[in-house]
Amino acid sequence: MWLILAFTSAIMLGFYDVAKKQALRHNAVPNILLLNTLLSSLIFLPVIISGEFSMGWFSNTIFDIGPATPRAHLLIFIKSIIVLSSWAFGYMGIKHLPITLVGPINATRPVMVLLGAMLLFGERLNALQWIGVGLALVSLFLLSRAGKREGIDFKHNRWIFCVVAAALLGAASGLYDRYIMRELPPLMVQGWFNIYQAVIMAIIVGITALIQGKNASPIKWTWAIPMISILLSIADLAYFVALSNEESMLSIVSMIRRSSVVVSFACGAILFNEKNLRAKAIDMAFILIGMIFLWLGSQ
Repeated sequence: MWLILAFTSAIMLGFYDVAKKQALRHNAVPNILLLNTLLSSLIFLPVIISGEFSMGWFSNTIFDIGPATPRAHLLIFIKSIIVLSSWAFGYMGIKHLPITLVGPINATRPVMVLLGAMLLFGERLNALQWIGVGLALVSLFLLSRAGKREGIDFKHNRWIFCVVAAALLGAASGLYDRYIMRELPPLMVQGWFNIYQAVIMAIIVGITALIQGKNASPIKWTWAIPMISILLSIADLAYFVALSNEESMLSIVSMIRRSSVVVSFACGAILFNEKNLRAKAIDMAFILIGMIFLWLGSQ
């Protein structure tokens, strides 16, 4: 079941990247981050209210959570800072780079998670899984060559650095998830960390608006904005529930989630008319083959 949940999360993440790219085409990153976290908070607000006041609205379901303890709030707040930082860098990167380039870079994130999972949680990979990791590393090298054909130098492009920073912080978040999922209900984490992020972004956007005054960036509405929150909420829910399964492996779940690149790549080609698709498709093929080896090794 945890493998099915991981693949469900991957599909939703692919469409989430597409919605994010579309929303950011004519909007500033802080504005979209604020709306994303605010709408996500509203989605899970009934779960939080039911849990905090013991309303019993979702009894005997995965949405049935209790009140959060001070320790739980601290753990979730730390996660909020890590995730929000990752999103900020990631949003800036995807706003200024082709989604067919950003997607494959993000797809290599599980390699970082793998190293951390081995060091912190004692997870070990077999030969098939190591082959999958090796293919992912090869794909990153090929991707840098494809980027040069579009005038994007991985060594000197600041937006590439933003995507890499987002990937590193995302890997840290994945490792942290494995830790807190052992003692906190998935829905408690997902609900509260959205609320904390919304509060943080409201403060940041408010201060920025006061400083900029009339020069503050306006929000241009598109239906991609609410879809960001809806798709991400579904993706994260499937991810958290998968991780809460004692049989799940963080390294495998994280790698499967990165297969979202298939969806984002296809939409980038169809909706955004991006270039150099053949070279990027070869890179994506290495990633997908690596996913297959990881999946076979987990059986």
